[in-house]
Amino acid sequence: MLIRTYCAAVNGLEVTIVNVEVSTRRGVHFHLSGLPDASVKESQDRIRAAFSNMDLRFPGMEITINLSPADIHKEGSGYDLSIAVGILAHDEKNHIIRERLEQYIILGEVSLDGTLRPVRGALPVALKAKAEGFQGIILPKENAREAAVVDGLRVYGMSSLKEVIGFLSGEDDFLSTTVDFQKEFFDRQQQAEFDFADVRGQQQVKRALEVAASGGHNIIMIGPPGAGKSMMARCLPSILPPLSLEESLETTQIHSVAGRLGKNVALISQRPFRSPHHTISAAAICGGGSNPQPGEVSLAHNGVLFLDELPEFSKNVLEVLRQPLEDRKIAVSRVKYSTEFPSSFMFVASMNPCPCGYHNDPSHKCVCSPGQIQRYMNRISGPLMDRIDLQCEITPVPFEDISRKVQSEPSASIRERVIKARQIQAERFRDVNGVYCNAQMNTQMIHRFAEPDAMGLNMLKMAMERLKLSARAYSRILKVARTIADLDGSEQVQSNHIAEAVSYRSLDRSDWGE
Repeated sequence: MLIRTYCAAVNGLEVTIVNVEVSTRRGVHFHLSGLPDASVKESQDRIRAAFSNMDLRFPGMEITINLSPADIHKEGSGYDLSIAVGILAHDEKNHIIRERLEQYIILGEVSLDGTLRPVRGALPVALKAKAEGFQGIILPKENAREAAVVDGLRVYGMSSLKEVIGFLSGEDDFLSTTVDFQKEFFDRQQQAEFDFADVRGQQQVKRALEVAASGGHNIIMIGPPGAGKSMMARCLPSILPPLSLEESLETTQIHSVAGRLGKNVALISQRPFRSPHHTISAAAICGGGSNPQPGEVSLAHNGVLFLDELPEFSKNVLEVLRQPLEDRKIAVSRVKYSTEFPSSFMFVASMNPCPCGYHNDPSHKCVCSPGQIQRYMNRISGPLMDRIDLQCEITPVPFEDISRKVQSEPSASIRERVIKARQIQAERFRDVNGVYCNAQMNTQMIHRFAEPDAMGLNMLKMAMERLKLSARAYSRILKVARTIADLDGSEQVQSNHIAEAVSYRSLDRSDWGE
């Protein structure tokens, strides 16, 4: 007799519906086919123990299970529940209605006592279930709110194998899980852990971060220890435009596959902020592994990737960033698989200006020679620096600013200006596919949208000659100037916008570090 249930295989963000075919006949063996890995093969032991501890009868027959399509590698413990239901359906004493098995995706890990444990990737599986026309999905209760975000799909969160039997046999009634995801999404959007109101002084750096947020520009902050680089970087998400529902769904899928969703979190409503330690490996930053998992560049999708003390990261890690910064996606290729993760993020970095940390610090004496400073800066390659639009020098905050009792401008006020500038850019690029902010403009768009007036062009020429700026700074200055003009509500890039943009190219000066 053949029983068929349905589960799903998750490879990156791609989901494939898996037919779990369970066949029995006379004998005593247990066969599992369909390219299962070790964790899938071990499901037999978990299911046998669960049946025994729940007083359920395991068939004394030869059982053959095929996970179809058989040419796709199956990994993880999420197949346990579907396999267990397929075995239970052979025993008529369980009264499982076979027609119901065709209506639901069934996934979850079965513990030895019969309780269900959460699995990764519930949200992309739920989206696939709806697309394939399934009526609903049965999964562990911990994953129910995550899957219930998908509108028009019945989601049943179960605590144990016995509850699943009761539902599939029609003996027990269960209410499907519902989530008012729009209310939850908008209620949590305004919550921010860090606020610029708590930052004393540093008006120039705050302005640079506002410009970066308005145009989606990458930024690096260079300054001595204790100047506030890390704190201001952590305040950046509080002034970024709020996530749209589409961005939130895409971000939540990535975190679901990685198993990084918090408990009882249905939808990520705030832009991610990722700050990996400098000892991170290239594989962890870009993703991969035997079971393809998103790396830090993908977990920061639609948010911020912050690398503190940038020169301390290994050369391999920094060079890996070049491709996702340019393409806003990353392809992970291995012998057995190839998958692609989105990685559109704002890159924010901070670093000391020299090995001792006190170059250009008015209150401390730098003990580094120009050669040492140059070698320290050379840890960051030209191609990577070329992808950073704003370079901002930071000096320590004077005592008068630290002790001032007047509160600084809050993030909410800055965010209003950022949102207004982003709306201007959305209108500008409405007919251009894949471009949403000024940082994504190519050379043709720069000539079309960011050409300065005659006075601004003369100022740019003068700045490049006097400050000995590199040729690569030209397009970066125009992109940033276009964003500054948007913040001013100006259709034309003017000389004052060019002047401010030039001030954010500190490291391009030929005399920097001397």
